Amino acid sequence: MSSYMRRSNAISLFLGLIAAGAISLAQQGAATGEPLVVRSTSLPKAFLNQHYETHLEAHGGITPLRWVLKDGTLPAGVVLGPDGLLSGAPAETGEFRFTVTVTDGGRPAAQRDQKLELTVVAPLLAQWGRYPKLKGQRLEGSILVSNQTEHDFDLTAVMMAVNETGRATAIGYQHITLKKDTAELEIPFGDNLPWGSYQLNVDVVGEVTATNSIYRARLVPKERFEIVQGP
Repeated sequence: MSSYMRRSNAISLFLGLIAAGAISLAQQGAATGEPLVVRSTSLPKAFLNQHYETHLEAHGGITPLRWVLKDGTLPAGVVLGPDGLLSGAPAETGEFRFTVTVTDGGRPAAQRDQKLELTVVAPLLAQWGRYPKLKGQRLEGSILVSNQTEHDFDLTAVMMAVNETGRATAIGYQHITLKKDTAELEIPFGDNLPWGSYQLNVDVVGEVTATNSIYRARLVPKERFEIVQGP
């Protein structure tokens, strides 16, 4: 091959590299034409001990995008992946505030911070309405039940008084439909008991047939209830 042809090939290769570089720079310039913006500004609520999964979303910038937790606290059991997947089964309830940072693949990289709040609630919540107490031989009280999901519950509530020998007596029972987003529906209970020392157990079960889900809650007073034999 003549020196002229070698020079010609070298020049062609050099020009090809310049053109490829120009295309790459043009593509990168086009990619950076849209600024990096976080689209996820709020989060769906999560339920205690139930699997949670949502993707954080951003627009613009240069892929790949990478997400990290900058500050604040996620609920125990929930993690943020580098792809923006927020997932896990939260082991505690409450309102958790934190800041995430998304970084694009540009050089230099673009970054955006976003403050978020994740609320974790118990799907089925039971609490005392009227704390149980004795009136003579009658043990009575009430509970408040809440359905914090988006599905109706087939709800069953059973109140059992168990004496020192293990004999159980039902002093309350309810089987109802607890509508979605119902807060603090009161369920009373009460009945007369023979003399003895009683532990009260309140068990509430909410079933959702459509999702094959079962939620449970239990209430147990801190003290036993003593019914003494009369003279």
